[in-house]
Amino acid sequence: MTTASVTGIFSERSIRRARLGSGLVIFIFVLLHLSNHALGLISLAAADKARYLFLAIWRNPLGTTVFYASVLIHMGLVLRAIYMRRSLVMPKGETAQLVLGLLIPLLLIDHVIGTRIAHELYGYIDDYETVVEQLWIKNPANGARQVLGVLAVWFHGCIGIHFWLRYRPWYAGSAPLLLALAILVPVLSVLGFVQMGRTLADPSYQLATNPYEVNLNAHYLHDPEVRARIAAVRAGLYGAFSASLLLVVVARARRRLKERLDQVAVHYPGGEVIRVPRGFTVLEASRLGGLPHYSVCGGKGQCSTCRVQILGDYESLPAPDKMEQTTLKRINAGPDVRLACQLRPDRDVAVAPLLVPAVETALPANSQETSPGREREIAVLFVDIRHFTTLTETRLPFDVVFLLNRYFAIIGKAVEQAGGRLDKFIGDGAMALFGLNTAPEEACRQALKAAAAIVTEIEKLADELADELVLPLRIAIGIHTGPAVIGTMGYGRVRSVTAIGDTVNVASRLESAAKEFEAAIVISEPVAARSGADLAGIESHEISVRGRALPLKVYVIPREKAGEPLEGKA
Repeated sequence: MTTASVTGIFSERSIRRARLGSGLVIFIFVLLHLSNHALGLISLAAADKARYLFLAIWRNPLGTTVFYASVLIHMGLVLRAIYMRRSLVMPKGETAQLVLGLLIPLLLIDHVIGTRIAHELYGYIDDYETVVEQLWIKNPANGARQVLGVLAVWFHGCIGIHFWLRYRPWYAGSAPLLLALAILVPVLSVLGFVQMGRTLADPSYQLATNPYEVNLNAHYLHDPEVRARIAAVRAGLYGAFSASLLLVVVARARRRLKERLDQVAVHYPGGEVIRVPRGFTVLEASRLGGLPHYSVCGGKGQCSTCRVQILGDYESLPAPDKMEQTTLKRINAGPDVRLACQLRPDRDVAVAPLLVPAVETALPANSQETSPGREREIAVLFVDIRHFTTLTETRLPFDVVFLLNRYFAIIGKAVEQAGGRLDKFIGDGAMALFGLNTAPEEACRQALKAAAAIVTEIEKLADELADELVLPLRIAIGIHTGPAVIGTMGYGRVRSVTAIGDTVNVASRLESAAKEFEAAIVISEPVAARSGADLAGIESHEISVRGRALPLKVYVIPREKAGEPLEGKA
């Protein structure tokens, strides 16, 4: 059943976008503010001059409305998320982000009152000279508190940015640079603050101020009525935040007390039975019970790694909402397969997780390390030697090892030079991945380039060993592109990054098809389309692939043309 809450303006997806958007506005504000502080390393005057540009952006009706609306929206949605979360058991990164987020108002409310609010209400001049003097010379304890606030808000934002971007194709390559910036910005900001404080504390520094400015600030600092009003504002802000947080805690406690009387049991294949309040998701049940359960996207319904099979009557369970339906449809899931992070059973249910974490890792149930990987659009290349048994049956074992090593060296060099990753060797075959750090179109071009290089070099090796082999040395290559799950798999020390999924299976089938067609390379139509390859004069066929309802169009490249570069001719 799809409800308005799922599809309308207040759907979970819309709420997540509002939280992300408001967080980005705050992050941009903080980035500019800290960058302004860093200019204090040059001089106090330089920081004050840049401050005028900062104020021009944020202290106008539009900037003020956008920023403070973002603050209120973000804080409200964070408190909502705390209430909606059925379990506070979560990965360490999420815990750190949540704790830092709750500390930020406690650390920064006084700073906001002493600058923006005092300026708006009483014309207080909150330039760097005034503020740094207050925090460095007159009240260094508040200065230390301000530094902690800067670090809290910055790292809270950085964790959020990381969670947002971590599965983007380009993020892995950009992560070192972004990490360097994440470290440099707060460090330079704090150093700028320290340098300005040391400048003001130097007896030789002569503070040139307008007497009118001094009188205004003195009125703010010493007028009992003004100080009483500021104290009332401070109490109001602290009280509002504390009351909001207390309200969430009380609401959670009330809900938990009520739910204890209305629970459902989730049964697992290992015999575990976890009882949770009605309304909990199956993923939350796994986490409460300490059972490892994959969830790459963090329980947002944007991946399928938490999927479970319903053992028993699945039709009487609540129907999947639109978001869950989209994900399940994408993986062609059966009617008895559901996403654990979205399924909220209203009765006792038996489930079997379809992606089971390896037990030998002994990882905490909710750590990020239990993730099997991430889904990406890649190109997969399979290569195999034809008639390998016949070629080697009369040769000595050491001669076979020599031949295979020469063959593997050719493949490895061609794949790496093209920009791919050699995944594994399987007997006399090999599997290579392209697109781990590039776009799918570039991945397909790289795979075609590697295939042409492999064919060319194998031809040279065949000529070199022609007198020693009973049959000509020939290879078969299959290339396909599509989504696959990339992750670290294996057991114990034998673990490596690899890919699994339908795309890998189809690529393996195309390598077999190359043998059937007596061709050097067989590529799928998606590879041809994405690479922009010039396939004029290349024969095409439609072949059936096990597990696929419709035939797949492929292009069959004979040995005579396989060594010619095809990528990017279209």
